[in-house]
Amino acid sequence: MNAITQSCARTLRLLVLATAAWAAGAVLAQQMPPATLPATGGQPRELVDAASQPGYATQSNAERQKVQPGNNAPMWRQVGQGAEGVVNFPYREYGVLIQPTVQYPGSATTNAGEAWRQVRNRVILPYGGALVLIALLAVAIFYFTKGPLKLHAPPTGRKIERFTAFERAAHWANAAAFVLLAVSGLVMAFGQYVLRPVIGATLFGWLTYALKNVHNFVGPLFAVSLVIVIATFVRDNLPRREDWAWLVRFGGLFGDQEVPSHRFNAGEKIVFWAGVFVLGLVVVGSGLVLDKLVPGLEYLRAQMQLAHMIHASAALLMVALFIGHIYMGTVGTEGAYQAMKTGYVDETWAREHHQLWYEDIQAGRIPAERSAPAAQPVAAARAVT
Repeated sequence: MNAITQSCARTLRLLVLATAAWAAGAVLAQQMPPATLPATGGQPRELVDAASQPGYATQSNAERQKVQPGNNAPMWRQVGQGAEGVVNFPYREYGVLIQPTVQYPGSATTNAGEAWRQVRNRVILPYGGALVLIALLAVAIFYFTKGPLKLHAPPTGRKIERFTAFERAAHWANAAAFVLLAVSGLVMAFGQYVLRPVIGATLFGWLTYALKNVHNFVGPLFAVSLVIVIATFVRDNLPRREDWAWLVRFGGLFGDQEVPSHRFNAGEKIVFWAGVFVLGLVVVGSGLVLDKLVPGLEYLRAQMQLAHMIHASAALLMVALFIGHIYMGTVGTEGAYQAMKTGYVDETWAREHHQLWYEDIQAGRIPAERSAPAAQPVAAARAVT
């Protein structure tokens, strides 16, 4: 018991001594001159307000250390401006921690990575998604109010070749690639808001991973088929003076009679030039950059971000435009799907939907059959009638 008491007494004395030493140090510190600091040689030097010195904001890190040791603000300012440090990896930008400050349309003035994120989440996704929904809603309203365009006269049974086997093969290859790219792209863009709450995070993760690979590998197929489609159909999609009359009356879509047109009407030509040629080539070009398939190009973060913004914007515009094209080519126009499926249309269909093209065929300026293997059955059908 005496040993425990002595131990407690010793501990108490040590605490009292430590408290007294701390109090004495605090008193001495208050009595020291506040504006002096020991310098080399044992001589005190007076502290100054470093921020008031000329050129303080532009000091290098070495200069700042002389007046404020431990202040690394100049170094981090350079990092925030996109300065590239030294790393052991032989690749560009591996030493860049923060991208330079930029301002894209729809973003604040901030580093390029954050600016890209703001453009994607605040501009491309909401407005692009709304555009696609508007296109779907417009097609649905048109279908349920007006219905598909039907023939006014009965079919004659005489067929005209509208698309050759090569033209149909090019179209279907391009269409299949487009559908795969559109579906996979829409899921990757909007799936986390629409599908993930329904199917769960795990299944959604596997789905998007699979669709991402589908998107990357189908892209080059779409690029090749797009070039073939452009080369195949460009001649019949050149503007003609009759197209203006079609545009003024919107093709007679809201009336009883269609405006006469050649093989492709003005609406189809708009889809070709705006959707296939302009948007298609923009999507393909930016997609090849994102797939890193363009030789001789440095794939830096800023370039990839710009390519993504261009790719996503053009792709959503293309999807919205082709919703109408797909509708008119399937359920929107009676006999249109059969034309692309079999290659042939009835004379009544050709006369009512593309009267000028039909008249050119009747006058012999355009052959009714352009595929040699298909000439015999069509000729036999004409002989029977």
